[in-house]
Amino acid sequence: MIYEIYPRSFADGNGDGTGDLLGVRERLPHLRDLGIDAIWFTPWYVSPLADGGYDVADYRAIDPAFGTLEEAEILIAEARALGIRTIVDVVPNHISDRHAWFQAALAAGPGSAERSRFWFHPGRGPAGDDMPTRWVSNFGGTTWTRTTNADGSPGEWYLHLFAAEQPDLNWDHPDVRREFEDVLAFWFDRGAAGIRIDSAALLIKDPTLPEVPAEPGPGQHPNTDRDEIHDVYRGWRAVADSYDDAKALVGELWIPDLERFARYLRPDELHTAFNFDFLTRPWDGPTLRASIDLTLAAHAPVDAPPTWLLSNHDVTRPVTRYGRDDSSFAFPAKRWNVPTDPALGQRRARAAALLVAALPGSLYIYQGDELGLDEVEDLPRDRIQDPMHFRSGGIDPGRDGCRVPLPWSGERSPFGFSPADAVAEPWLPQPARWAALTAEAQAADPASMLSLYRSALAIRRAEPDFLGGGFAWLDSGPEVLAFRRGDGLVSITNLGQVPVDPPAGGELLLASGGLVDGRLAADASGWWRIANPGGEVR
Repeated sequence: MIYEIYPRSFADGNGDGTGDLLGVRERLPHLRDLGIDAIWFTPWYVSPLADGGYDVADYRAIDPAFGTLEEAEILIAEARALGIRTIVDVVPNHISDRHAWFQAALAAGPGSAERSRFWFHPGRGPAGDDMPTRWVSNFGGTTWTRTTNADGSPGEWYLHLFAAEQPDLNWDHPDVRREFEDVLAFWFDRGAAGIRIDSAALLIKDPTLPEVPAEPGPGQHPNTDRDEIHDVYRGWRAVADSYDDAKALVGELWIPDLERFARYLRPDELHTAFNFDFLTRPWDGPTLRASIDLTLAAHAPVDAPPTWLLSNHDVTRPVTRYGRDDSSFAFPAKRWNVPTDPALGQRRARAAALLVAALPGSLYIYQGDELGLDEVEDLPRDRIQDPMHFRSGGIDPGRDGCRVPLPWSGERSPFGFSPADAVAEPWLPQPARWAALTAEAQAADPASMLSLYRSALAIRRAEPDFLGGGFAWLDSGPEVLAFRRGDGLVSITNLGQVPVDPPAGGELLLASGGLVDGRLAADASGWWRIANPGGEVR
């Protein structure tokens, strides 16, 4: 079980309003008691924060807002002593425009060796005033920014698939490949057990810079999931495999073609990759079952463990999303003032937590989901920092709503996120309603979301049937997901409106909500130990 930490919002140890490594170290007991196996840290490197740290200026230094490299090494060791390993985030598609390489490229000018590490290109048209392509940014808007020559005249354009402050690297250049293999070794040498790879499918571009076809075939997109990218990850796997202790490579892959997705998980490439297909699906029995089947089928040929997650630092939190009429997730659909039913969202989020925890493979939990936090959708617009909001012209509220600092204790902000004597307020405002959702308040409540997560992870770790890969569907109605794990565990999730009978002779281990006359209620999940799990679920 891997727990994602967005350092800026996890815990503030020094009272400046920004989460830091000291805060994480102080909260390691919370993670130990939760029952996790590893922490995935989103970028903690030196960064101007044009994109929440995903614009990296130095991969070998911790941003002073978070701490020091020495403190990161201490944190990795302290977590390891508690049985918790560390996964660090590497962002290979692009770097910050403040990175020494890009600053050198701007200074060196057109045709220089320094610029060959990036995608500098003349514009189209007689004066070069038109962008080289009409590719669309992942943040909305254009993907090219024009430079200015030393004499003040308009210069070349450079490519950025994200914000203008994030110039894309040229992965055909040997310097780039060598640099990132060295970065992996740098963090492995300091005790990191794994690397999470941001935007893992975007590294290689077609050097002829064609426009994106209306319906690109496999491997035909000019900047996404190109066949040549697999050589990069074979090189990374060789670095990981050179260590005596196991090192893991985890890819962020938004690839709808599951056959193409699975190619990244071949034995000489990545170990696992995020399963975004399941995350984006609505709360609907047949739809979720189809995603589970597709996921298991895609991973089987390459013998790689599937991954399951309900959210991350980019996605609307489950409690809010599952309370909506449209409970699916898609970035273009994010808008202001979309109604949600908080009580319904809480019930479904609890049920979903048990559903994904029962599936075979790796489980990821985003910080705060174990507290049942909702998406903060009423942030003052002058406090929003996410570039997705600004590049949409304010139409998209951005991702800051799931990045609000966590509530740990107390009745009012900062809810223990910062020390009691802190002068600075949290970098994003916390809603007053979170007083009931602090970790302190929930730890004392056996019916809380935190208690549910702790119980689920303890059972998941202790039960041998959950540790193996055995999985089989049981007969059930279309709005019921019932399956067996191993020889003696049954998981049932009721996505319909009619209560469902438990398996005959089953011993209830855990339920996301109370049973109704012994039957599993609507929008609830339960786990049962049973001697004979065959038969129907009604």
